[in-house]
Amino acid sequence: MKTVIEIAEAVRRGELKAVAVLDECLDAISAVNAELNAFVVLDPDLARQAAEAVDAAVARGDDPGPLAGVPFGVKDLEDCAGLPTSQGSLLYKDRPPVAEDSPHVARLRAAGAVPVGKTAAPEFGTVAFTHTKAWGTTRNPWNTERTPGGSSGGSAAAVAAGVVPFATASDGGGSTRIPAAFTGLVGMKPSHGRIPHPPASTSQTSVYGALTTTVADSARHLDVVSGPDDRDRLSLPS
Repeated sequence: MKTVIEIAEAVRRGELKAVAVLDECLDAISAVNAELNAFVVLDPDLARQAAEAVDAAVARGDDPGPLAGVPFGVKDLEDCAGLPTSQGSLLYKDRPPVAEDSPHVARLRAAGAVPVGKTAAPEFGTVAFTHTKAWGTTRNPWNTERTPGGSSGGSAAAVAAGVVPFATASDGGGSTRIPAAFTGLVGMKPSHGRIPHPPASTSQTSVYGALTTTVADSARHLDVVSGPDDRDRLSLPS
């Protein structure tokens, strides 16, 4: 699959349809997910609605956003409206879909990105490998006998396998950086407050982030999601 920037710029120019990119993404997931267990929840219909909205914006001559038509996975510790958040736990596996996006996901959607589903994470994100009683074992696409790390292991497996160009992550003690190292990806832990995390970054041990295949893609993600949010005082200018 192309990079985040390649997809977004091609969609913005009208050279690619967001729906066609999504179809390629879903076909790729279908081909490898049984072995890798990168995604634990998929909603093609929800994703298609988002992709169609991007294509409609391009057709109208509107700006579809800097992430136009880019499919992505959402770590299953983070809310994405229309999808359930299980926290990798049997306690919450049968939860209904949530009604609101996290601020991070909301900014990605507003930039034109297309969420396709939830990526596997260990229960409550507490360990550096990705295996749960709720969803099973997630495997490293470079060597399926090895782990992609954790706690953003499903996101790492999905991006390293080339089925999505980026996926969300979070990091308190290495949960983005460890999977990046285990799978040959770019992953950084932004400073607290850089990406808002209500009710307050000061009350969280982790910060939002992403796993990508290039530094340029990581930079574009950070450009899109950084900035103040009145609900998180640490994100406000000093």
